[in-house]
Amino acid sequence: MFGQGQDYTDLEGIVTFRGNNYRDTAAYGTADVASATLSIAWSVPTGSMLKTGGKSSWTGSGWTGQPLIVKWPEDLKRIMNLKAPKKADPDLVEVIYPCLDGNIYFLDLRDGTYTRPPIKSGGGPFKGTGSLYPDGTPILAVGHGDNAPEKEVVRARLYSLIDQSLLYSFGKKPDPNAYRKFHAYDSSALFDAKTDTLIQPGENGILYTIKLNTHFDKKTGTLTVDPDPAVKINYTSPLYKDVSPATTKARWWGIETSAAAWRNYLFVGENGGHLFCFHLNTMKLVWVQDTLDDTNVTPVFEESPEDGTCYIYISTSLHITAPGTADPRKGGIPIWKIDAATGEVVWQTDPYPCYTITDVSGGVQATPVLGRNDISDLVIFSIARTPNVSTGITVALDKKTGKEVWRTQFNHYAWSSPVAVYTPEGKSYLVQCDTAGNMFLLEGSTGKILDYISLGANIEASPAVFGNTIVVGTRGQRIFGVTIN
Repeated sequence: MFGQGQDYTDLEGIVTFRGNNYRDTAAYGTADVASATLSIAWSVPTGSMLKTGGKSSWTGSGWTGQPLIVKWPEDLKRIMNLKAPKKADPDLVEVIYPCLDGNIYFLDLRDGTYTRPPIKSGGGPFKGTGSLYPDGTPILAVGHGDNAPEKEVVRARLYSLIDQSLLYSFGKKPDPNAYRKFHAYDSSALFDAKTDTLIQPGENGILYTIKLNTHFDKKTGTLTVDPDPAVKINYTSPLYKDVSPATTKARWWGIETSAAAWRNYLFVGENGGHLFCFHLNTMKLVWVQDTLDDTNVTPVFEESPEDGTCYIYISTSLHITAPGTADPRKGGIPIWKIDAATGEVVWQTDPYPCYTITDVSGGVQATPVLGRNDISDLVIFSIARTPNVSTGITVALDKKTGKEVWRTQFNHYAWSSPVAVYTPEGKSYLVQCDTAGNMFLLEGSTGKILDYISLGANIEASPAVFGNTIVVGTRGQRIFGVTIN
C-alpha cells in the first residue's frame, strides 16, 4: 500500500530512479542560483567490460545509469564500512553509482573522493539504476543489464551497505515462468518497507515480488535477509515472439522501464508496446493500454488536486511502428496522458516524426519532468533523433491539453532524462545532457539555454542532483560532479 511519492523515503537524497514510487523527481533540496552557469567540480575514472560476444565493450555509465545520492543518518554511518574521515564528517553526502564495468562506486559528493572501496560484482555490467531500502535499512538493490563474455552471470542482487557483502541474488536463467530467453534487470526496483517486499521487473517479461524477511539490528550492526519464494506476474499475447527487437513489427516480452506505484497499484511499460496496471495484492491485471511501440520511458504518476484524479505520462521509443528494415527507419511517436484509474487516454499528441537505427533507437528514451512551482502546468519530454537522425528536441507540454508551450532544439539527441531543479523561491531550471557529451542548463519556464559545458563523451545516463551539485557518468569512463553556480 504505497503512499504519496514525497513520503516514499525517510532518507535525505535520491534513493531510486527518479526518486520515489511516483518517479517524479531526480533532485533533492533546492539550488541557490546566481549566475546560472555550470562548472565541473570533480571527476572520477570508471572502467569497461567486454560484451557477451567479446568483440566490443560496455564503457563508463549507460542508460538509465542514474546515481543514487544520500546523506546517511549518523547512527547508520557508525556501523558502515566508510573510511574513517568520511565517517567522522557530519556533512557527508554519499554518491552510489553502479556502472557498466560491473563495479559499484561510492563517492563523496563534495569532492568525488572514495568513501569506501567499490563493490566488484563479479557479474555483468550495470546499465540501470540502483535502489536503496527507503526506510534507511542499509540495503542496495541492483541488476545486471547483460552477461559477462564468458559465462551466464545476469542477476538481480541485494548488497549490505554495512560491509558491502552480497545478501541475496535471484533471476538466474532460465526462469521456468519466462516466455523470453533473454533476461536482464535494467529496471530500478521499488521496496515496500511496511511489508518488507522487493518489486523488481525483469527483461524476461516477469514482474518479481519477493518478501525479504529482513532482520536488521542497528545496535549490533547485523543485517540478514531470508527471502520467501518469489511471487511472479507474467504476460503474453499471440502477437509476441522471442525475436530480435530489430525484427519489423514484431512484439517481444520484457520490462526495461522502472515501475511507478500508487496505493496497491503498479504501473509499468514494456518492450512489446503496452502500459500495464497491476493490482499488487491480487496479482491481477487491472487494465492495459496499447502504447504502440517499445516502451523505455518510466511512467510518471501524478495526483491532481484539482480534479481528484490520478494520471500517467508516458511515451515510447521507435521500433515496432517504423516501417521497413533499412537504417535509418522513419516513423512517429506520440506522447500520452493516461487516466491512472481506467487506462483511458486523456490526451494524445500528434506523432513526433523521428528516426531509429538498429540498437540505437529514436523516439523517447528519457523519462519526463513533471513540473512544480513555476512550471506546475508543464510536463517536459526529450525526444531523440528528431527532426533529423542526429538531432533532438526537448518539449514542454501543457498538462491539461497536451499542447506545446515551448520547444528547444539541440544539435545532438538525448537518451538522458532531463532533471528539474528549483530555487528556494520556486524558479525552475532544467538540466539536459546529450549524446555528444554536453550538459545544458535551461530556464524551466521558457526552455531558453542559459549555459552548457562539455563532459567529453556521450551522456546516456541520467543525472541526479543534490542541492547545487549534479552527478552523472559518461560513456567516456568518468563520473562527474558539476556545480550549478
